[in-house]
Amino acid sequence: MKALVLEGPNRPFDLMDVPDPVAGPGEAVARVITCGAGLTIQHVKAGRVPANYPLIIGHEIAAEIVEIGPGHDYGLSVGDGVTAHFYLTCGHCRWCLADRESLCENSPGVIGRAVDGGYAEYIKLPARSFVKFPESLDYKAHPAEAGVAADALATPVKVLRRARVRPGEWVAVFGAGGGVGIHQVMMGAYANARVIAVDTKPEKFAACEKAGAEVCIDGGRNDVVEAIIEASGGGADVAIDYVSSRGTLEAGFKSLGVGGRLVTLGGAGQDFEVNAMSFLAGEREVLGSRFCTKGELASALELAGRGEVWPLVTEVRPMEEANELHDLVEAGGVTGRAVIRVADA
Repeated sequence: MKALVLEGPNRPFDLMDVPDPVAGPGEAVARVITCGAGLTIQHVKAGRVPANYPLIIGHEIAAEIVEIGPGHDYGLSVGDGVTAHFYLTCGHCRWCLADRESLCENSPGVIGRAVDGGYAEYIKLPARSFVKFPESLDYKAHPAEAGVAADALATPVKVLRRARVRPGEWVAVFGAGGGVGIHQVMMGAYANARVIAVDTKPEKFAACEKAGAEVCIDGGRNDVVEAIIEASGGGADVAIDYVSSRGTLEAGFKSLGVGGRLVTLGGAGQDFEVNAMSFLAGEREVLGSRFCTKGELASALELAGRGEVWPLVTEVRPMEEANELHDLVEAGGVTGRAVIRVADA
């Protein structure tokens, strides 16, 4: 099969022929149609996160099952349209049994780092890692959107639940013009929250407004906190940080009103400071959120299938243009999501 192989950090992809995967016990193989090209995997390509090279990255797949190994098939059949749950899980620890799979105690890692991912014509995974598309979601007609929904929509679905977002609340999204951030804006508006988009690229504000933002604030301003407090009439109820640098985390917390919740995702794990009395006096909270559960992933796919929300994909490139596409992702030049087209549906 053809695959985009990374031989090392900060290296270009090599499009080469590698052996086709074969399903072992408890595994399945799927033919990949599309795979999302997000910032999470760009961090691997750029060497900002550890990985065992050489490897094939990518996890936001739209694919079809072509082989199922012996043992438990987890309800899969040959021909099923599937995507994948990013985290590899054991299925039997206390967190998996509690439907909080992203906290699995026995996880070996994630797709595209611990095992080869979707930048190839075929992908082999534990059968439990595949999630079937609902019948309402036409993945053959819209493979790019169906594949990225597994991240771009599923992650915001988790955040809305984690932060307990209620209708009418003010929600500030830091990194709102990014690949997942703009979908958080979309999902916030879908939940009838009032969304403030914060981004350092004002050229993305039109897309944020189209996604449902009521207010857009340039993150490069020196008075971002004051601007959020003014726009929300006293402070945001929820601040969601897809940048998660020290500066954005501290600004997000300071922008919270009484009872506010700060949610952090991604970033480089930087330390930041908050005032303990501000926690106490305003009963504010800081929350972490890791991807989503399989149930939340299924909910996101159902939302897309019903047309209640729809992923924003603005760049679709063939495998031969993967390096150029990732250069664009690295430069922050993609509004919405970028996708590699691997095969025809």
